[in-house]
Amino acid sequence: KQWYQRRVRGATKPGGSYVQVGYGKAEINFPIVAVGIREIDIHGIFRYANCYPEALKLVEKGAVDVKKLITHRFPLNEAMKAFEMTKSGAGVKVVIDCDK
Repeated sequence: KQWYQRRVRGATKPGGSYVQVGYGKAEINFPIVAVGIREIDIHGIFRYANCYPEALKLVEKGAVDVKKLITHRFPLNEAMKAFEMTKSGAGVKVVIDCDK
């Protein structure tokens, strides 16, 4: 399955929102039935203008748990593996831990 299908089904709770930041491919196959059944709202935003300060406030208040977005962690000596995973679209947020 394509990365966005996994994100909509796995990372978006019923009644939640999927936000597409920036652009991706011009056309995609999207799981519209899953979106309807799970009552997911879809939002698009082209730039980060005026979003960053609001996002920081939400994180600061605890309204958004960004730690849940981290799906994979790699030590520095496995950085290439982390980049390959990111390129494949298998993770939501892949972190390279430079202290390990």
